[in-house]
Amino acid sequence: MNTLVIITGPTASGKTAAAIELAERLGCDIISADSRQMYRGLNIGTAAPSPAELARVRHHFVHTLDLEQSYSAAQYEADVLRLLPKLWEKNPVQVMCGGSMMYIDAVCKGIDDLPTISDGVRAKVKGIYESQGLEAVRELLRELDPLSYEKVDPKNPRRNVHAVEICLEAGVPASQLLTGTQKQRDFRIVKYYIDMPREELFERINLRVERMIEAGLEDEARSVYHLRHLNSLNTVGYKEMFAYFDGLMDRSTAIARIQKNTRVYAKKQLTWLRRDPIAIPLSPKEISQLNLLQE
Repeated sequence: MNTLVIITGPTASGKTAAAIELAERLGCDIISADSRQMYRGLNIGTAAPSPAELARVRHHFVHTLDLEQSYSAAQYEADVLRLLPKLWEKNPVQVMCGGSMMYIDAVCKGIDDLPTISDGVRAKVKGIYESQGLEAVRELLRELDPLSYEKVDPKNPRRNVHAVEICLEAGVPASQLLTGTQKQRDFRIVKYYIDMPREELFERINLRVERMIEAGLEDEARSVYHLRHLNSLNTVGYKEMFAYFDGLMDRSTAIARIQKNTRVYAKKQLTWLRRDPIAIPLSPKEISQLNLLQE
């Protein structure tokens, strides 16, 4: 049976190296599931696969978008489902690797057909939130979609803002589009995630940020600073550098903030994965040594 093997885990856990080793032994491609590695020009800050790694195994969905382009988990679902039949003609086992949990879930479970939020709508709602506060966003949501207003956590800015964005972009209440129905797939899904002691993970994160700085993250961030309003750059690493450029913090504080915010993101990823009933925790070594050809 056609099988999609998913290698995921928190940031800096070693997903890329483990997936490449596995894909080389299986003789298959890698489908990237990283929403920021899709953008060109963000090589260092997103820890994108190096040219040498890309040469070892063919990767899909890496460096395929311009920073100005909008993209969504729903588009990713459609694009991956369109690609998989072509890959399975060559090998019945394919590897997906990344840490964007919504993208992975979109392929595994399906996602409601929600509109891609345009930069104009995103900027409009962000402006309301920043100038008038969460209560103004909540009031707008109550007018646009009373059902979502009742359901969304009133203390969660991100969820309220996104609900309003959907309403404005779609022209209908977000609640009409959110069905929550899981789709059935005609292929087998095996999901592994890299797990390790928190102290070890945090040490890896701190070290990787230091290496990013040494590799030129500051220069990379400066090269896209004029585009800082784009959603593609609303990303850990770049946000903190932009704050440094704006004089809101000094350089050492920005670096420490990148490390802290990356650790916070990693904890959220692990929380998501540990709630997933089909996700199997393994060490990086165990994942790289998987012998799926015998399963």
